[in-house]
Amino acid sequence: MAKQPPHAWMARALELARRGLYTTDPNPRVGCVLVKNERLVGEGFHKRAGEPHAEVHALRAAGPAARGATAYVTLEPCSHHGRTGPCALALIEAGVAKVVIAMADPNPAVAGRGIALLRQAGVEVEVGVLEEQARSVNPGFIMRMDHGRPFVRLKMAMSLDGRTAMRSGESQWITGPEARREVQRLRARSSVVLTGVDSVIFDNSRLTVRPEQAKLEAVELVAGRQPLRVVVDTRLRLPEAAACLTEPGRTLVATVEGHEPERRGRLEAAGAEVVAFPADADGRVDLHALLRYLADVEQANELLLETGATLAGAMLDAGLVDEMQLFVAPTLLGGEARPLFQLAGIETMAQQRGLEILDIRAVGRDWRITARPERRMLPAR
Repeated sequence: MAKQPPHAWMARALELARRGLYTTDPNPRVGCVLVKNERLVGEGFHKRAGEPHAEVHALRAAGPAARGATAYVTLEPCSHHGRTGPCALALIEAGVAKVVIAMADPNPAVAGRGIALLRQAGVEVEVGVLEEQARSVNPGFIMRMDHGRPFVRLKMAMSLDGRTAMRSGESQWITGPEARREVQRLRARSSVVLTGVDSVIFDNSRLTVRPEQAKLEAVELVAGRQPLRVVVDTRLRLPEAAACLTEPGRTLVATVEGHEPERRGRLEAAGAEVVAFPADADGRVDLHALLRYLADVEQANELLLETGATLAGAMLDAGLVDEMQLFVAPTLLGGEARPLFQLAGIETMAQQRGLEILDIRAVGRDWRITARPERRMLPAR
């Protein structure tokens, strides 16, 4: 058998890691393969939080063949006791001779410790094989560890003339079923779906994952799991009969201090969890504080922003959008329809906001544009 380069085995480990795309939250997605004498002897991936990690599955599959093997792991093996034991120790006890790691663990509490533990035991360690690809598998976990907030993915559906809804607020449906299926998959991989109260009032969206619409296999989902629904509602205008309050899972209403207890109590009785945050300079919910709360308290990795022009513009203005998923329908809604964003301070061409286009592809009759705001420095955690 021809000798495989290290990146080929790591590519297989990354393929395995992606199988946990919808199920590992709040843990990272990790894959592992064990190779001995240029032959695959075991492989595995992390399936769900609280269950064995990728390395353990691969070691179980390899059995005695793990001794003297090389392990290819997409993330530094853990060195601490959590709901499962340390994977670095498991690799050592199994007699693995070498560990090739795509990227170090970004968690500052444990980063480098798994690597050090392996080297202290005499295991050869190589780090950085397909690191960029490995980082793309876990953008939310890395963002939470490095910067103390979730990775924010903004999803918008618009007409070819950049409109998202009619003047009345009517918006269903601009895009076709294939695009809506992709949106369901974006929800399924997210820890949080964030919206504004006006969007809920106009659309009464459930903000839930519907597996039958997403067309995901049962193995790809955790039974009954729904992302946390968060409604930004500064003045507590959310209707008590809103559909998102009656769906399985949790709905958190993000507001500011100072509301009468009776109104808050009625929403809580209807099923909402009401949390007050500091107000920004305009008296609205401080979005930075909200995202820090979602990372620290809810352990949110990826946040899907599904909302209207006002909140979408505010998140962009605050520098809190990392990726944009723009679904463009081949239709025109006219100049009276609602725009994609409300952005402050743009009066001249010199003030325009630049985007980096990452991908454009057809989705049914529509087009999906994946873009991100021009690169900027993010504050460290």
